[in-house]
Amino acid sequence: MLQNTGKLAGCTLFITGASRGIGKAIALKAARDGANVVIAAKTAEPHPKLPGTIYTAAQEVEAAGGKALACVVDIRDEQQVGDAVQKAVDRFGGIDILVNNASAISLTGTLETPLKKVDLMLGVNLRGTYVTSKLVIPHLLKSRSPHILNLSPPLNLNPVWFKNHTAYTMAKYGMSMCVLGMAEEFRGQIAVNALWPKTAIQTAAMDMLGGEGISKQCRTSDIMADAAYAVLSRPKDYTGHFLVDEDVLKEQGVRDFEQYAVQPGHPLLPDFFLDEAPENLVEQMEQHGATPAFKPPPSSSSGGPIESTFNAIRGVINEDVVKLTQGIYQFDLSGENKGLWFLDLKSGAGSAGQGQSPVKADVVMAMDSGDFSKMFAGKLKPTMAFMSGKLKIKGDMTLALKLEKLMGRMSKAKL
Repeated sequence: MLQNTGKLAGCTLFITGASRGIGKAIALKAARDGANVVIAAKTAEPHPKLPGTIYTAAQEVEAAGGKALACVVDIRDEQQVGDAVQKAVDRFGGIDILVNNASAISLTGTLETPLKKVDLMLGVNLRGTYVTSKLVIPHLLKSRSPHILNLSPPLNLNPVWFKNHTAYTMAKYGMSMCVLGMAEEFRGQIAVNALWPKTAIQTAAMDMLGGEGISKQCRTSDIMADAAYAVLSRPKDYTGHFLVDEDVLKEQGVRDFEQYAVQPGHPLLPDFFLDEAPENLVEQMEQHGATPAFKPPPSSSSGGPIESTFNAIRGVINEDVVKLTQGIYQFDLSGENKGLWFLDLKSGAGSAGQGQSPVKADVVMAMDSGDFSKMFAGKLKPTMAFMSGKLKIKGDMTLALKLEKLMGRMSKAKL
C-alpha cells in the first residue's frame, strides 16, 4: 500500500457518497494523516442490502485518526448540499478538497431504461457533481492546496461505450466534462482532475451488477484510495488530468499490484471506458487466463453445438434451480447456428428447447451463436459479453445476471 506522508494533515475533505465503497476508502486514507472528513451521503439508517451509514463511516474515520462530520445529503438537492457545506465550514473553518464520488448506475438500453432511472443518473452523476462543485468552489478558492477530484472516466467516444447504456454513459461523462471545463476555468487556482480504476473494484454496486463470483475478478477499493491520496498530495497546478489508478501508483513507485487484488493471481475484469480495442475485451480476458465456469459439453454430431449445450442445461436444471431463479429466458441467436431457443426456470422442474418460449419471456438475449456456445462453455462470461457489446439484453436485468449463477452450478456438476 502507498505510505501516508502526512500531507493531508489538517486538510478538510468533503466527500460525496462516502458512507461505503471507494468514497469511504478515500476518507479513511486521508484520516490516517489526521485530516478532517465530511461524510456527505444519503444513508443515515442501516440499509437491508448495502453496508454502512454516514455515522458508521464517521466512527471509522475517527478511529483512523481523523475528525469526522456526518451529513445527510442527497446531492440532487441544492439546499441539502448548501447546508452540509456550511456545517463543514462552521466546524472546520473551510474546505480544501472536494471528492465527487457519489454516482448512480443502470446498464440498460434506451428502451429498457425508465425515465425515472434516467433522471436519477443525470441528477446524481451530472447535476449533483456540478451543484456540489459550484457550492464548494468559493471555499476552495480560499485554500492553500485546493483540489476537486471526480471519480469519472476519460472521455472515450468509441460508440461501444454508448450503445448498450446510453443514459449511464451520458451521465457519467457529465462528471468528466465538469473536469474538462472547470480545470480550465480555475487553472492556477484549483486543481481539478478525474480518477478512474483500471479494473473492476469490489463494491456493493459491483456485487449487484456482477452477481455471484464477481469479487474474485476485482481489486479492493484501497487501490483507488491510494491513487486519490497521491493526486490530492500534488500542488494545485497539477490539473486537467484524466487519471487511471494503476498509472498514478506506478508513478509513485508502486510495483506490486497483487496486494490490491481480492483474490491474488486471479485474472481481473477490465473496467469500462478504458479500451484501446473494446471489441477485443473478452479475448483479452481469455488471454489473461480467465477460469472457465464449467467444462464444455461434448459436441453432438446430430444436433450441433447449440443442441448439445441445451442437452447439458437440461441435465442440471431442477426444482431447486427453478425456485432460486424464477425467470424465463429467450435466446435469439444469429450467425452459423441461428435460431430461437428458450430456457424456462420459472415452473415445475424447468425446461429448455428450440423455438419461441410457450410463455412470454422475462429476458430476451440476442447474440451470435458462436458467442453463445462460448458463454455456456465457460469461455465467455455473461458480464463480459454484455460489457463488450456481444450480448444484448432486453427485460429484467436482475434475472439476466442470475444466468451466471446457473453457470456456476453447472461448473460444480463438472459438465
